[in-house]
Amino acid sequence: MALLVIAVSLTPLILISSIILYQFHVSYHEKVLAHLEEVVLKHRQSIDSFLNEKLADIRVMAKTFTLEQLRDQTFLQGKLATLQGEYGGVFVDLGLVNEDGLQVAYAGGFKLGRVRYTDADWYKKAMNSQHFISNVFLGIRGLPHFIVAVKKESHGSTWILRSTIDFVAFNSLVENLRIGRTGLAFIVNRQGEFQTNPPRMAELVVRRYVDLLKHENGPITAEDENHSETTDLLWKKTNGQSRVTVTEEDSSIGGKYISVSTPLKNGEWLLVYRQDAGDAFADLYQARRVALIILLLGGVGIVSMAFILSKSMISHIALADREKDLMNQQVIEAGKLASVGELAAGIAHEINNPVAIMVEEAGWIGDLLDEEQTQEALDAEEMRRALTQIRSQGLRCKEITHKLLSFARKTDPKFQEVQINNLIEEVVSLSEQRAKYDNVKIELHLAPGLPNIKVSPSEFQQVVLNLINNAFDTMASGGGTLRLTSTLEGEHAVIEVADTGQGIPEANLSRIFDPFFTTKPVGQGTGLGLSICYGIIKKLGGELSVDSIVGMGTVFRMRLPVKGYKDNQAGTLGKNQPSEHPKALS
Repeated sequence: MALLVIAVSLTPLILISSIILYQFHVSYHEKVLAHLEEVVLKHRQSIDSFLNEKLADIRVMAKTFTLEQLRDQTFLQGKLATLQGEYGGVFVDLGLVNEDGLQVAYAGGFKLGRVRYTDADWYKKAMNSQHFISNVFLGIRGLPHFIVAVKKESHGSTWILRSTIDFVAFNSLVENLRIGRTGLAFIVNRQGEFQTNPPRMAELVVRRYVDLLKHENGPITAEDENHSETTDLLWKKTNGQSRVTVTEEDSSIGGKYISVSTPLKNGEWLLVYRQDAGDAFADLYQARRVALIILLLGGVGIVSMAFILSKSMISHIALADREKDLMNQQVIEAGKLASVGELAAGIAHEINNPVAIMVEEAGWIGDLLDEEQTQEALDAEEMRRALTQIRSQGLRCKEITHKLLSFARKTDPKFQEVQINNLIEEVVSLSEQRAKYDNVKIELHLAPGLPNIKVSPSEFQQVVLNLINNAFDTMASGGGTLRLTSTLEGEHAVIEVADTGQGIPEANLSRIFDPFFTTKPVGQGTGLGLSICYGIIKKLGGELSVDSIVGMGTVFRMRLPVKGYKDNQAGTLGKNQPSEHPKALS
């Protein structure tokens, strides 16, 4: 009962909780990843805007001023001061480089005048494009920086107007992308070189991001979107001509981390954001832990209440069973008293006969004693005969009343081994007088040598008496024959009570043992007799069945288990056994 209550209670709770937790997990998971993607996209726009803005400032300067003005170092110094005042030191210096790679004009805090950049990688690339933003490198000054350069054509010659961008300002722009305890961002180029300060763990994973940038046909575009995908890619999203890739990967040092990457500077750089999954989904894990704790506490409560309620219910059921057993015993006693009531008239008449003889004999003795002429010649033999008659009739009355009282007395149903034939004969002796009134002939066919059976004597006699009384009722109109038979079939004793009465209709046979079912007129039957008989026989471990044919009679058959047949058979043969010949009582 407890397990059933637990299963019925916990199953929907677990299913609903699992479904809700799963949906919440998926929804929150997607929400976090979408948020990170959006943040990275905004920072990419900010970084691209920063680079394009600085490049645009140099391009405007190259188009606005003449070559003569830009070659004037004082003029160039003034323009640098203007840019630094406007942008707070983002522009470190300005320089004009001729087509031979010689810097002919310089404004800034370093001694870089007349420096030749012929072999510098940034200079070569700047000469091949109208404008150029270099990678971060150390250069002559030994400090990380990158160059913004614009090509200017004048009087048939090519010039490069360049400016150094402060690395600290650029790096802080990237480092502002921090979420939680472990979230951080960095930039790498195609060669795997960091364009910002490298994070503590970035060296371990930088090769993975280099693969996303390296492509033999130039920058990554929308057409190249499926290039270099990793097997653990969760989802990717195309936004214009750039790609945002979000992945969840196992860390080499344990745990999982989230990576969000997007290309910068026409695919030359890659902006990467990394964060531990435990940090990114901290609120999700906390909510899941709280839900599991609540579910666990709820489960403990359900299990506890299931056992408490089951124990209480079992106590109530046990109490109800005890009350039911008590009620059944009371019903059996009531049925017994009802049977006694039916026997009362016959018993009274049977006792009246010996009592009348006793009174007559006593009166005759008194008359003899009153006659004076006979006092001296008193016949001692006649007196002895009269007294013997009185004594025998008194014993007869005592035996009748003893049988009646032993049957009617309320006793505990104690099981004991008894000779079943003796119990049947005692019940028959109580019913003889009614049989005479109803013109019923009683026949006993009791098998000799029947072994002892373990039963409650009073309850078994009640069953036999109820069946006999029912037989009398069905034969009351015209008399008949009542036959009681006992036989041994295997390890069961079979007792049959057969009558030649009206029989039971087939429609009523299936309900004959139901409580309160009766075919007698109102006021003449309670419908409990056969129900009580059925319950008693079942309690004795036996079976009670009925066969009936309308107009021919009814046979009630009891099958009771025999206890220790092989041990008792030899000992019971010949001991106070009834005759094997039928005994007719009329």
